[in-house]
Amino acid sequence: MTTDADHALDDAMRAIGHPGRRAMLRVARDGERSATELAEAAGLSRSAASPHLKLLRESGLMRMRVDAKRRMYRVDSQRLIAVRQALDALWDNRLDSLRAFAEAHPELDSAVDSETA
Repeated sequence: MTTDADHALDDAMRAIGHPGRRAMLRVARDGERSATELAEAAGLSRSAASPHLKLLRESGLMRMRVDAKRRMYRVDSQRLIAVRQALDALWDNRLDSLRAFAEAHPELDSAVDSETA
């Protein structure tokens, strides 16, 4: 059964699935940026960037405000944190289990080293 949280995560994953949108997120992560700056960061024209910015807004990953004639965008840090937590939850404790296994079997480390040499 899918929940609203699942749908929200699906939307966010679709949004970050495009390299241009990820570039926009990286640029806007540290502060507010204009749509033009974000388009340039993604290597897109302003008109080509517009639907990508819309998708980022609709997914909740970005917020937009109008400043005179410019649209200013910023990353919604809380939403990005929620996406990260959802992704981390998919791993459960798998990485801890893998580390414990690797530490319990140091002989495997030398076998991997000899294979890659």
